[in-house]
Amino acid sequence: MSPQLRLLAEARLTHWQRFDGTTIGGLSGIDFDTKRGEYLLLSDDRSNLDPLRYYDANWSADSSTAPVFSKVTSLLQADGTTWPNRRNARSGVPVPDPEALRLRPDTGTLLWASEGDEARGFGPALYESRRDGSLLRQFALPAMFEPGSDGRRGARDNLGFEGLALTPDHRTAWLAMENALIQDGAIPTLDSPGGPSRFTALDVDSGRVLRQIAYVNDAVPVRPLVPGTHAENGVSEILMLDAHRMLVLERAYAAGTGNSLRLYEIDTRDAADVLLIEALKPGNHRPVAKTLVADFSTLSLSRLDNTEGMCWGLPLANGRRLLVVVSDDNFNPMQITQFAAFEFNDTP
Repeated sequence: MSPQLRLLAEARLTHWQRFDGTTIGGLSGIDFDTKRGEYLLLSDDRSNLDPLRYYDANWSADSSTAPVFSKVTSLLQADGTTWPNRRNARSGVPVPDPEALRLRPDTGTLLWASEGDEARGFGPALYESRRDGSLLRQFALPAMFEPGSDGRRGARDNLGFEGLALTPDHRTAWLAMENALIQDGAIPTLDSPGGPSRFTALDVDSGRVLRQIAYVNDAVPVRPLVPGTHAENGVSEILMLDAHRMLVLERAYAAGTGNSLRLYEIDTRDAADVLLIEALKPGNHRPVAKTLVADFSTLSLSRLDNTEGMCWGLPLANGRRLLVVVSDDNFNPMQITQFAAFEFNDTP
């Protein structure tokens, strides 16, 4: 059996690289604009260093040369102002934590997902903006995602919408939770996968929620250097293979040990619809089955880091797909902003 991923190129940015008055970092979402031939990169800076923003950049997937940035665009609120940080946020205004971005090729607009602002009472969110950053709309989402006043329901802080995918016909968007809602179970540990993450499908034009499936993360696959210190695992991105099949990237971290990255394939048709189930418990739903596509530790990368963005680039000369990923350095000098390009073989 041939490997499904073959490394073509790897490149890094300089830490805290400056562009047009902003600091590049926290790159958590990536997509490719085939019409303009450029990558779009979403920063998860919560307006702490610079206003919430995305970048345009060019990169040759057969080169170790770093991407060249050409533009930065602030994402705006409905009133045309930039989003606040928590120090300056007014009551009733969330501070988005942007984690995923997809270009709608049919409209030229951007869908982007926020993990939410649970500490201030705001759940995960999905927005649509024009390319100039102006806000078109915020999607209405099921109440299950909203934080409960008693702390027993809703998304956990920093564990909300981490993945966003768009079907090839551009009509359906899938939103992926990093970990389980509070009412659906625990987060993964070294010994247990925890509760299921909900993946939610929406009709993009109408905003109507179509269905929802349950996905179970692995137990944390890497152990911390010092027992009892921090270790985590969760979904960091999703990407459609076709109308129904999806790639799911699980990203784990253990203190003193580092990262693990595993790529899985699922078929969204092979799971029960859990949209109407208030709390997911063993026996009341059928989670989707998953098949391992690649363990990134076997792909000859110089280093594994906090990879959170994943997209398709231009098809390769041999007809196979180009898969591009980017890591979020968390603006931490001990981490890296890493771009990697792979040949993807869908017929192993």
